[in-house]
Amino acid sequence: MVIAVFTKLKSFAWECKRVLTVTKKPTKAELMTVVKVSGIGIALIGLIGFILHSVNRLIFQQ
Repeated sequence: MVIAVFTKLKSFAWECKRVLTVTKKPTKAELMTVVKVSGIGIALIGLIGFILHSVNRLIFQQ
C-alpha cells in the first residue's frame, strides 16, 4: 500500500519535472495576445449575461 502511494508520487513528480523542462517563458507579444483574447472572452461572456438578464427582466417584469 505504502509502496504504491510512493510510486504514484514519484511518477507524478517526474511528470511535473518533464512538463517544466518542456515549457518556455512566453514572449511579450505572446503574453499580450493571451491577455487580449482573455479580456475579449470575459467581456463577451459578461455582455451575453447582461443581455439575457435584461431580456429576462423585460419578459417577466414583476
